[in-house]
Amino acid sequence: MLTIRHLSKTYANGVHALRGIDLDIPQGMFGLLGPNGAGKSSLMRTIATLQDPDQGSIELDGLDLLADKPATRRLLGYLPQEFGVYPKVSAEAMLDHFAVLKGVTARGQRRELVEALLRQVNLWDVRKRKLGTFSGGMRQRFGIAQALIGSPKLVIVDEPTAGLDPEERNRFLNLLAEIGEKVVVILSTHIVADVTDLCPRMAIIGQGQVLLAGEPREAIRSLEGRVWRRSIDKAELDSYRARMTILSTRLAGGRTLLHVLADAPPEPGFEPVAPDLEDVYFGRLRAQATARAA
Repeated sequence: MLTIRHLSKTYANGVHALRGIDLDIPQGMFGLLGPNGAGKSSLMRTIATLQDPDQGSIELDGLDLLADKPATRRLLGYLPQEFGVYPKVSAEAMLDHFAVLKGVTARGQRRELVEALLRQVNLWDVRKRKLGTFSGGMRQRFGIAQALIGSPKLVIVDEPTAGLDPEERNRFLNLLAEIGEKVVVILSTHIVADVTDLCPRMAIIGQGQVLLAGEPREAIRSLEGRVWRRSIDKAELDSYRARMTILSTRLAGGRTLLHVLADAPPEPGFEPVAPDLEDVYFGRLRAQATARAA
């Protein structure tokens, strides 16, 4: 169990990135949802000991991650949003180098480890290829391979599927799901479908605050019977915004499809629709924005 209490961070430019974050993250896949600028990357960097919080604590099975950073880094696997590679180095050579940096100094042990990891992420057949020739999905899978060196207890991946095509995205998410069977995996993303497909537990973050934490299915169930749909002309949208709680809008067939939150049909012409995690996500963000504007 990863336990985060009262975590806050304000940068020198005055940006309040984290505002009293409290989270309990069990073993398995945990989705961290939020828009760009919500504080997800700040939280990930703080957990990964890349920056210090202003206050708060982070513990993993009794280990104070902030007090003992060397110990934290030994049990941590981290794939940041921007993962750079040496383009002219092969996957095998680069992973061998990372293994040395992680303290795997015995040549035979390192060779076995590199082979096992490259096979796990399905890159063994291209191990001699230069990393600069890899597709985006292949680079992300290589990033997971380096994150798994040392059998970490905690794996953090920050926006890992951004820019991947559907096939590579599915392959990468399946890999994460396999890893999450044994360790704590935090998947930080703004792509709601990634969390819906993979994560038994999640949190939504907005403007540095936890807006919701729990099981996606329970969050979706809380909106049952309260989400309504209607297709309108785009020119009517502002009028509807003025008098209804609109969760989301989407263009479909040249018209605008509304999802509206209401306890009863808001007007004639609306039909009930089964809620999904996207409705939960937008609903929480809009509630926060309304509260701040009040």
